[in-house]
Amino acid sequence: MAKQTGLFNFEGTLDNVTFYKTADGHFVRKKGGVSKQRIMKDSSFVRTRENCAEFSGCAKSASALRKAASVLVFKAKDNKLSSRLISLFFTIKKLDSVNVRGSRSVAQGLTEAGGKTLLKGFDFNRNAQLHTVVGVPYTLDVLTGSVTINNLQPTQTINFPEGATHFSLQSAFLALDFFTGVSELCLSNLENYPLTNEIVSSLLVPNGVPAVAGTKIHLLLCEFFQEVNGIQYSLHNGLFNVLTILEVH
Repeated sequence: MAKQTGLFNFEGTLDNVTFYKTADGHFVRKKGGVSKQRIMKDSSFVRTRENCAEFSGCAKSASALRKAASVLVFKAKDNKLSSRLISLFFTIKKLDSVNVRGSRSVAQGLTEAGGKTLLKGFDFNRNAQLHTVVGVPYTLDVLTGSVTINNLQPTQTINFPEGATHFSLQSAFLALDFFTGVSELCLSNLENYPLTNEIVSSLLVPNGVPAVAGTKIHLLLCEFFQEVNGIQYSLHNGLFNVLTILEVH
């Protein structure tokens, strides 16, 4: 694989060369390789088939999580969220000690304490991570999903982007059965504050406890806004917003 340079970048296939674009730039590669039919049937590619099957399972699990929390993910994500999440789940499925190679799953990997630990702390927006944005500790009640943040002095303890005038906090309690894809999301009240020196305390209580069986995931969202003529607008389409997994159990 080579990278295109020069004045003109284009996409498509010319003879046996394919030109294409990704988030990292324009690239070129030569067509060819092993046929799909051979990969699917030849015994020499059994490891490849196993890896493909497990990769597909990881992709489905990543999609299930994004969709289950989509109302929050829509507000705070980066352009490589999907690939980052799949990569993480590929590591988690390796903890599956029940199924044979080729059938290992994220769902089984998350039944292990190590799998939950790997998912805890995941930031949906790598450009804005919780520990670099909110500089005060929080308290989480895993039974109710409520999050308490005390002694929050916005201008001193929030790393806010230029132009922001307000920020909001919201927590969520998600239950997701990675085996079936069934999920339930309970959201807290959304608390909005001006970015001033005034100390505030925030109690975020989800509107219920998910009844769905499966992995329990606690999330915290921090959004930034700019107020113009009394109306708050999302700052730079959520580029600086934070969405983090606080706990998994």
